[in-house]
Amino acid sequence: MLELTTLESGRREVRPLTEGAWMIGRGASCKIRFESPSVSERHAILTVRGDSAMLEDLNSANGTYVNGELLERAAVLDGSMVVQIGECMLRVSSGDEPSEKDDFEPEADAEVFEEPQDVQPCEEVQNEDPFRELRRSVQEQIQNELLKRMDMKQLTLQGVDKDGLEANARTKIRQIIAEVVANGRMPQEIDAARLEEDVFNEAMRLGPLEELLADESVSEIMVNGPRKVYIERKGKLVLSDCQFTDDASVLAVIERIVAPLGRRIDESQPYVDARLADGSRVNAIIAPLALSGPTITIRKFSKNALTPEDFIRFGTWTHNAAEFMKLCVILRKNIIVAGGTGSGKTTLLNLLSGYIPSNERIVTVEDAAELRLQQPHVVRLEARPPNIEGKGAVTIRDLVKNCLRMRPDRIIVGECRSGEALDMLQAMNTGHDGSLTTVHANSPRDVISRLETMVMMSGMELPSKAIREQIASAVDIIIHESRLSDGSRKVVAITEVTGLEGSQIVMQDIFHFVQTGVGENGKVLGEFKPTGAVPTWLDELSGRGIAVDTRIFDPDFRQNAKIRYSR
Repeated sequence: MLELTTLESGRREVRPLTEGAWMIGRGASCKIRFESPSVSERHAILTVRGDSAMLEDLNSANGTYVNGELLERAAVLDGSMVVQIGECMLRVSSGDEPSEKDDFEPEADAEVFEEPQDVQPCEEVQNEDPFRELRRSVQEQIQNELLKRMDMKQLTLQGVDKDGLEANARTKIRQIIAEVVANGRMPQEIDAARLEEDVFNEAMRLGPLEELLADESVSEIMVNGPRKVYIERKGKLVLSDCQFTDDASVLAVIERIVAPLGRRIDESQPYVDARLADGSRVNAIIAPLALSGPTITIRKFSKNALTPEDFIRFGTWTHNAAEFMKLCVILRKNIIVAGGTGSGKTTLLNLLSGYIPSNERIVTVEDAAELRLQQPHVVRLEARPPNIEGKGAVTIRDLVKNCLRMRPDRIIVGECRSGEALDMLQAMNTGHDGSLTTVHANSPRDVISRLETMVMMSGMELPSKAIREQIASAVDIIIHESRLSDGSRKVVAITEVTGLEGSQIVMQDIFHFVQTGVGENGKVLGEFKPTGAVPTWLDELSGRGIAVDTRIFDPDFRQNAKIRYSR
């Protein structure tokens, strides 16, 4: 077992050295940290393997000295070597060998401590790479060399496209790594192929996030500054071992996300909503608003569109509920998908849109285009933020008004947040039946209150009864989805809006989720089943040639019912 003895400003400390990479410097992430201004942020790196320790300088400003001589290449340390870093000193020795009596020997009461644990008990950490710091250090040096050799501005002026830039970068990176290996400067612990990929992702793509984006088990990515990247996996938050080099690295990733969309982020506009090429939703916020560093939140979308069978397999709803919702879409019922943040509203909206017949014209309106409709006749509209002068903004409400002139059979609004709710209700009431949208709400009843509030935000001074009349005549079905305590997402209610009695909107649940308890590992137990209520418009179906097995609404019926449509 190796021991490390350090001396800084007369303070001596002794600690055991475990196997792995120990970054030395002034930075907060360094495991061996010296506060002296003569020490660089990332000054040197100490790599421990078994009973040997190798020290390498990281192009520090003041250099690293071993026994008074400047360290020019990596060196293996023994107990006789004293390392000087700025005004600080350190020595590596075997824990069982007798120490020599010299000025550097720690006193009998020297403080002995374990390697600091910076992970809270509530956080789960993925398998940590012991050589991560070493690899990051080498990666930074290769990236700096890449910037020197690759003139991005000149290549862009020459008309080189994105694929050409990436091919050029890939070639340069391979050349640099080959030179490092040929010179014997590549540490044995580093995989050259992985290093090449990391440098390429950092230079041309989304850096450390690329690996998380490729991992299908990860549903959300949350970057809280360069050192803390959390992920959601199976509904649970986990602290990953992914890290950025610094704030500038995170900012570069944000720029790569927003630039192709014509959006910007800077001190005058320090937050932005955007999307990735696959439709994944992105929010970014930077200083001066984000105090812990540039923050990115990515809600990933599945590469393969989910099917009703997937929802049944996940336990989100049942076969009979899926058949009922398919019937509602085909009958052109106006549907609102409600739920809290992260409950899966957009995914469910995507699924419901798949029931729309392929011969209809669909116009979608979104803040950031996320919906992926499979029908051939789809027009996609996306809102636009203001420019640097604060002008040129095109809101969701503007687009909803415009799409009414585009001869849509159906209008799908990604989310109603404000005054566009009034325009959406009016569209539903003026011949655009079968429209769909989402609303943030905690229950089907709460949807009504939210819609009233949003209509008032439109600036129209309408009486409360008039607003409720609009809602009662426009909205047919509210489907409410929730993320439960075990992280699972379930449809908890399918509710019909039956009309207005006096000043009160009347609703009835057709299907609902009944929780029966909590199982192992906190898994929520329960059943999604009919309430026994029958839709008020069920009598209309016979005239349309649609045969419905009414047992679909029987709480005691456990088989899969089928709805037959005339051709």
